[in-house]
Amino acid sequence: MSAPALPGTSTDHGSTVPGARSVGSAPHQPRATAGPRRRHRRALLLLVGLGVALLVGVVAAAGSGQSPVPFPEVVGSLLHRVGIDLGPVPSTPSAEATLWSVRFPRVVMAVVVGAALAVAGAVMQGVFGNPLAEPSVVGVSAGAAVGAATAIVGGFTFAGSWSIAACAFVGGLVTTLAVYLLARADGRTEVVTLVLTGIAVNAVAGALLSLLMFLGDTQAREQIVFWQLGSLNNTLWRYVVVAAPLTAVGTALALASARRLDLLALGERPARHLGVPVERLRLQLVVVVALLTAAAVAFCGIVAFVGLVVPHLVRMVVGPAHRLVLPACVLAGSLCLLLADTAARTLVAYADLPLGMLTSLVGGPFFFWLLRRTRRTAGGWA
Repeated sequence: MSAPALPGTSTDHGSTVPGARSVGSAPHQPRATAGPRRRHRRALLLLVGLGVALLVGVVAAAGSGQSPVPFPEVVGSLLHRVGIDLGPVPSTPSAEATLWSVRFPRVVMAVVVGAALAVAGAVMQGVFGNPLAEPSVVGVSAGAAVGAATAIVGGFTFAGSWSIAACAFVGGLVTTLAVYLLARADGRTEVVTLVLTGIAVNAVAGALLSLLMFLGDTQAREQIVFWQLGSLNNTLWRYVVVAAPLTAVGTALALASARRLDLLALGERPARHLGVPVERLRLQLVVVVALLTAAAVAFCGIVAFVGLVVPHLVRMVVGPAHRLVLPACVLAGSLCLLLADTAARTLVAYADLPLGMLTSLVGGPFFFWLLRRTRRTAGGWA
C-alpha cells in the first residue's frame, strides 16, 4: 500500500510541487517580461523624442538672437551646405555669415558640452552608486578653474588663444588624478574616502583661486569671475574641433563600460565575484569623467548642475540600466544646455547672461527637491 501524498507534492496524476508552474499557468509567463519591455519601449520613445527635439532645437537656436533668421532659411542654409539645393537661404550675406561664423559654432559647442557634462554625471553617479554625485566631486571643475585663473593672472600666451583652455584642461586632469592618488591606500580606493578627499582638494583649489584673484589686477579679476560663471560667448569652430573629439572618445569609453557599471551597482564584492576588476574600472571611469568635464569647462567655464540634474531625470524615465541611460544622457544633456544657452543670449536684449547662472537657478531648486525626495524615500539619512 502506497503512502498518501503530502499536500503540494507530486503524484502520478500530474499535480505539481510548490512553486512549480503548471501547464495552465503558461499564459501568465509574459508578465515577467512586461516590465523590461515597457521600460525598453519607454526608452526608445524617449531617445526618438529627444533626437527630434534636439534637431528642431539646433535649427531654432541658430535662428534666434538679436538679428533673427527665419526657420526655413536656416534649414535651407544647412541643406545648401551639404550640397542639397532645396529651400530658401538667408536673404543677405551678413545673415549667412552670422549664421555660420557666430551662431552655429556656439550651438554645436552647446550640444557638445551638454553631452559631455551629462555623460560625466551619469558615470559619476554609477561609480559612487549615488544619484547625488556629480563631476565636481573629484575636483575637475575646481582644478580647471585654478588652471584658467593661473593663465589669466600670469598672462600665459604659450599657445596663443588656446592658452587659457589648455591650462584649464591640464588643471582639471591633474586635480582629478591628485584626488584619486590621495584617496588610494593599500591598493584600494574607498568611495567615501574618495569623496572626502575631493571635498578637501576642492577647498584647497578654492583657496588658490581666491589667492589668484587677489594677486590679479581688475581686468584679470573680471575675466576670472566671468569664466567661473560660464559662457559660450566667442565660441569658434576651432574650439569645437577640439572639444567634440574629446567628448566623443569619453562617451565611447563610458558606453563600453555600461555593463560593468550595472554590475558595480550590485556592490563591490558581488561585482568582483562576477569578474569585474573594481579598482581598475573605477580608475578608468574617473579618468573618463575628468576627460569629459575638462573638455567641457576648458572652453565654456564652469556650468553647474547639468551633470546632476540630467542623469537623474533620465534614470527616472528609462530605469537604471546604463546602456539606456548613457545614450539618453547624450541627447538630454545636449538639449538642456542648448535651451539654456539660447535663453542666456535672448532673454535680455543686447546682453549675454552667464550660462552657469541660469543652470544654477534651475538646478539649485531641483537639487533641493531631489534631497527631500531621497530623504523621504530612504526614511531618513541615518
